[in-house]
Amino acid sequence: MTALMKEPQLMHRVQTEIRTSIDKKTMVDEDDLHKLPYLKAVINESFRLYPPAPLLLPRETIEKCTLDGYDIQPKSIVYVNAWAVARDPERWDNPDEFLPERFLNNNIDIKGQDFGVVPFGSGRRSCPGMFLGLATVELTIANMLYSFDWELPQGIQPKDVDTEPLLGLATHKKNPLLLVPKRYVVN
Repeated sequence: MTALMKEPQLMHRVQTEIRTSIDKKTMVDEDDLHKLPYLKAVINESFRLYPPAPLLLPRETIEKCTLDGYDIQPKSIVYVNAWAVARDPERWDNPDEFLPERFLNNNIDIKGQDFGVVPFGSGRRSCPGMFLGLATVELTIANMLYSFDWELPQGIQPKDVDTEPLLGLATHKKNPLLLVPKRYVVN
């Protein structure tokens, strides 16, 4: 929501997609999600920029291996920095910008099949709650955007919205986002 509030044109685009695709229902349900590619792109870009866990769980190497010219001995503890991977300028154009379009019309997968973005890890040891978490986020955000128009408090402009995260074991907002919901009435 923070990135969308900072970029009102993106908020308008995703709300228009949701509201035209849902067709006067009372709420978005799981069957509707496949009709919302821009919403999925917004969520994917959010997970790229703000992974739930910036450092993935540690792994132990089984045998000696070489990675990028470094010899890694057996039994070494290795961490994957999902934050750095997702912001690598060799992989992403404008890596620090919120650009959902980068996830449209391509095969970039945030579920661990594309190593340029691994917010949930990858392979057999990826997050076991990934699919439940994604479905929950998709449905929650879709319904929030479908049911309400969102405004910033009086005196706050989109350029004033702080998107700076506070890093730790999990990613949190450094400063809270305050919003004013206005009920959207389906005609």
